[in-house]
Amino acid sequence: MALNNGYTYTEQLGKKANGCTLLDYLSRFYDHSSREDWQVRLQQGEVELDGKTASGCEPLKPGQLLVWHRPPWDEPDVPLFCTEVFADQHLLAVVKPSGLPTMPGGGFLEHTLLAVVRQSHPEASPLHRLGRYTSGLVLFAKTREAASTLARNWRDHEVHKRYLALASGLALQDTYQIDAPIGPVNHPRLGQVYAAHPEGKPSFSEARVLQRQETSTLFEVDIQTGRPHQIRIHLASIGHPLVGDPLYGSGGTPLSENPGLPGDGGYLLHAVRLQFRHPVSGTEMVLHAPAPEGLEPQ
Repeated sequence: MALNNGYTYTEQLGKKANGCTLLDYLSRFYDHSSREDWQVRLQQGEVELDGKTASGCEPLKPGQLLVWHRPPWDEPDVPLFCTEVFADQHLLAVVKPSGLPTMPGGGFLEHTLLAVVRQSHPEASPLHRLGRYTSGLVLFAKTREAASTLARNWRDHEVHKRYLALASGLALQDTYQIDAPIGPVNHPRLGQVYAAHPEGKPSFSEARVLQRQETSTLFEVDIQTGRPHQIRIHLASIGHPLVGDPLYGSGGTPLSENPGLPGDGGYLLHAVRLQFRHPVSGTEMVLHAPAPEGLEPQ
């Protein structure tokens, strides 16, 4: 554990604030903390409304500026490193280890890949993200031109991503075209999580068997869309959830008993290959990240 420097959260209030008191608003729309927790923060002078320390009883209206000065907190220990595989004046590509969050969130602020990268490349911004326990290639833009061009290429499906995944069970087919829609479903602890859902957004993956092992299958997976947890959901939807996945079971929906959280680990998933055109030179780029232990063919 390590103490960070704290963080200031700001929000310009919209229509949903109309008619609420500040304490009611915080309790309702920032329900990661209880009403009692917010009351303590207000009493400690951590919350401001339009530049003035707030008590919580203030009536709100749209347009006001809400600020929470969150004090420093201990962040969980994570692997604070990455490996550069490509860098020029426009782009940076690194291999992220499993366990390191890509971006701030969920209690992480400085123990993130973004913070690690910006120690040596302060201008870099990630063009996509991997789940905390997914390892592999992450691409960063170092200029606005590169970011704009690659964002457009990503939307046009001109960036190709390949993953390695260890799934439970022995696959009967060598190749699977998976198109299960992905959308929000109920979760007993979070309210909702993304999962296979008939009314979800269109999602497409192609999974190919690399090796059948004793009780598992090593897959190579190409994704055409980038839905949250897409590979975990799609392989589970065809009856092959990732080995050790604490959240998704067969069918691509949360486990029926004690489902985990999306950020929990225990599975092996690795972004092994990234193919795209360089946003400035137009050169075809193909980047690779060596397979970690457990995802190499035996």
